[in-house]
Amino acid sequence: MTESIDADVNAKIDNRPQSGLVRALGPIDAMMIVIGSMIGSGIFITSAESSRLSGAPGWLLLGWAFAGLLTITGALCCSELATMMPRAGGVYIFLREAYGSSIAFLYGWTLFLVIQTGTIAAVAIAFSKFLGVFVPRVSPDNYLVAPISFGGYAISLSLEQLVAIALIILLTWSNTRGLEVGKIIQNTFTFAKTAALAAVVVIGLSLGWNANSGVLRSDWWNSWSNGWSPQVAQPGFAFVGGLALVLLFGRSMVGPLFAQTAWTNVTFVGSEVRDPGKNLVRALVGGCGIVVVLYLLANVAYLAVLPFPEIQHAPQNRVAVAMMKAVFGQPGAMCMAAAIMISTFGCNNGLILSGARVYYAMARDRLFFQKIATTNRFHVPAAALVAQAIWTAFLVLPRTVTVNAATHEATYGNVYNQLLEYIVSADLLFYILMIAALMLLRHKKPDVERPYRTWGYPIVPIVSIVLAALLIIDLAFLAPATSGIGMLIVLTGVPVYFFWRKIAVARTNPIRN
Repeated sequence: MTESIDADVNAKIDNRPQSGLVRALGPIDAMMIVIGSMIGSGIFITSAESSRLSGAPGWLLLGWAFAGLLTITGALCCSELATMMPRAGGVYIFLREAYGSSIAFLYGWTLFLVIQTGTIAAVAIAFSKFLGVFVPRVSPDNYLVAPISFGGYAISLSLEQLVAIALIILLTWSNTRGLEVGKIIQNTFTFAKTAALAAVVVIGLSLGWNANSGVLRSDWWNSWSNGWSPQVAQPGFAFVGGLALVLLFGRSMVGPLFAQTAWTNVTFVGSEVRDPGKNLVRALVGGCGIVVVLYLLANVAYLAVLPFPEIQHAPQNRVAVAMMKAVFGQPGAMCMAAAIMISTFGCNNGLILSGARVYYAMARDRLFFQKIATTNRFHVPAAALVAQAIWTAFLVLPRTVTVNAATHEATYGNVYNQLLEYIVSADLLFYILMIAALMLLRHKKPDVERPYRTWGYPIVPIVSIVLAALLIIDLAFLAPATSGIGMLIVLTGVPVYFFWRKIAVARTNPIRN
């Protein structure tokens, strides 16, 4: 019964025009969405945790290189799917065509529940934190509403949270004013932050070399000679020796992977890219290539300037700030804080602009509120943008509560950070499903036009799947509870899916454009 409903709905979708969306994004615009969505705050902070887990400069760079390999192979595979089906929703559409609406819905549901909205919330808070460098009142402890505790959780509204919510509202509103406004903001801030990251690389590699740097003083591959041990890297870890290093190296890739996610966002706006057969490939492969190279060089720059222990223990994990401070003093640190604000602002614009198109596509499949399947007079899915903003703003408010047993003082974290940690394995699983969809559709739909065919097929998709699968196994082994909760978050979409399918059966009116 469900399969017949899917076929009926999909037939209606395929036979109707692509709604009010317009193809207004050129090749530079599409590439700026890829680069801008990828470069947020991750490259400036995640190397600290990765270096603590892996214990040596060589392993740190290898982790970033493997994450880059996963990104590039994924982009090569995704390019074929994107040019084959350049529609609003991107990956959601690829999964629907390969596996049916149920798997596609679970992807879109998880994106809305945690992945896209949680990332937007995290990046907005990062913007607020670095604004606090210039405006000390913007602090996580300057409360407008003090934390109200519920066991291990609390709800609060600090000035830092308020600024984050204001940023989400501002960028959502600007994107409801039309694609032209959104792409101007995206292009401007992406050019600025790419230049800032390139400047970090140039400064570090040209001015920062010194005898105490991580490149020259630390043992390049021997983590133990740098004072590392598995039990220090992960308290309570039972393994020792090389196996422990390999397992923790896999976990050290989580930060680099998250710093390189969101490149699929350009597929979400497939209906709005001109000449998608060429421009989507250029955006995905070219944009990902630029970011991967910059990320590797940025880490070399960190190692050129800072002793390895200073990377591992950078204050608040702000490695880039520590590097600039080491070269230029406090003015350098302030400049880096400003650059990260620019980076997070532009990143959030790209995430907000593109994410709404997935929920819009879900609604057009009768798997979400029908109002979200509409566009406004500016030819953008305004209702989807607003729904995304409301849920994201809510995710900013809840806090995790950790009580110090000795002092009984409470420390407050962010729930979305916890949720994003839970969802790592599930996100990688959807990544594997997307790559596998390429191979499946080669057999299911061999005659469909493919303006681009994946270079290195089938080796490239196999390499991509194997790398992601090894990471999933590693994370499931190291943190089974965390991975399990992530899968449960995905499965919350199962009853929701059947709810929307029941409504779809009851509806007889066609979906309006």
